[in-house]
Formats: sequence, C-alpha cells, structure tokens
Amino acid sequence: MNRIFSFHIVSVDGYYQGAEGEFDWPNIDEEFDAFAVAQLREIDTIVFGRRTYEHMAAYWPTEEALEADPEVAGLMNSYAKVVVSHSMTSAGWHNTEVITDPGLLRARSGTLAVFGSSELTTSLLERALIDELRIMVHPVVLGEGRPLFHTATRRHPLKLTQSRTFSSGNVLLTYRPV
Repeated sequence: MNRIFSFHIVSVDGYYQGAEGEFDWPNIDEEFDAFAVAQLREIDTIVFGRRTYEHMAAYWPTEEALEADPEVAGLMNSYAKVVVSHSMTSAGWHNTEVITDPGLLRARSGTLAVFGSSELTTSLLERALIDELRIMVHPVVLGEGRPLFHTATRRHPLKLTQSRTFSSGNVLLTYRPV
C-alpha cells in the first residue's frame, strides 16, 4: 500500500491563482525553501495533472532552474513522475509516465505527492484516494482568482492533524480526510 498526499499554496481567501492565473504572490524565503526540499525528500513519485505538468516540465529541466535552485531541480528531475490526463498521450520530461485512470496511483509503491493540480486533487479526494492534504496559506488576500476546490461536487469533512507557522506568516495546515 502507498500513501498519497497533495500540497497546495493558497491565499488567505482560498485562491491558488490570481484572477489572471498569476502565481506571483507566495512568500518564498529560505525557511520555505528548506521545507520544500524536506517535503521532496519524503516522496518517491510526483503526480501532476496536465496543466501543472506542462508548467513544471517547461521550467525544472532548464539551465535556469538548475542554476537558480540546483537542489530542488535535481530532485524534481530525478523522481519518477506521473501525469494523470485524458488529453496527453506522452510526456517528454525524463522519467514521466502518463495515465488516464487516477485509480492506478494506488498500485504504485511508496509515497506519492501531488503538487499543484487542484482539479486532480479534488478528483482524488472525491474518489477517496487522498490520504493527506497539505495546504500552505500565504498571508495575502487576492480578492478574486481561482478557488482551490472549485471543482468539488460535494462536502469533504477533514481532520486537522498538524499546523506549522513560518516566520514569513505562511501557515501549513495538514488535514486527513475523515
């Protein structure tokens, strides 16, 4: 059996993207970077939806990423990656597999992490495939944008299992579906 968690960054008012799709508002500092590396070191496989995969694959294998953040780039590029998509048939980023059935994620071993991919996270939550939700709230109100769970079709009770406050004002909330 494996474990699947999902990590998202949201504004205080619950948006993961601004009104124009922008993602220029998160508080990223040394403490956040250390958290990100530690979180990456917990996993065996990274899981993406198509749109998030396209953004990640366009950045992490580049020289810019390797120079700006060599540790994270090295980890992102080395891990096994799975894209859950009905429109993609192949992926060019090293060590990436494309699947159409999210239920196949349970057949993989180890710890799987969904980074970003709000629609995929909601789909996995609705299929009872998410073991843990990690939501990092950044201290900004966007006023409008795309809500994290905008595709949810029903209520999903959660139990808070952990919280962590960062010196930047970011707050990591960890939930388990009940």
